[in-house]
Amino acid sequence: MRLDILYVALGGIAGALARYLVTSEPLVLEGLPLSVLIVNIVGSFILGLTMTGVRELGFNSNFVLLIGVGFCGSLTTMSSFAYETMNLFDLAKLGLAGVNIALNVGLSLLAIIAGQAVINLIAGLI
Repeated sequence: MRLDILYVALGGIAGALARYLVTSEPLVLEGLPLSVLIVNIVGSFILGLTMTGVRELGFNSNFVLLIGVGFCGSLTTMSSFAYETMNLFDLAKLGLAGVNIALNVGLSLLAIIAGQAVINLIAGLI
């Protein structure tokens, strides 16, 4: 078996299990679905750490396959985010749908930036 496929598969299994554990009991706050938001933010942070670690600290590029493609690809979920958002629209909860969009996109982007900042801070200390 090719090692690249093995890295992606192992990361994917771990990410899928982690997503299942976090999202199997839906967490909702005032009608806003939080489980998918949590996995999207955490996955984005981990992806920011991974990609910047490879670039700035010389982490082995196989981390991109294991963590970036496999784990984060399985952990985060655009389809569930889209589905939950459409459910809010269907329930005429337009404000909550907008908040869900803003939080998933905005906080995921901020999590990437935070992950990059952590690695850049570490790189500056080394």
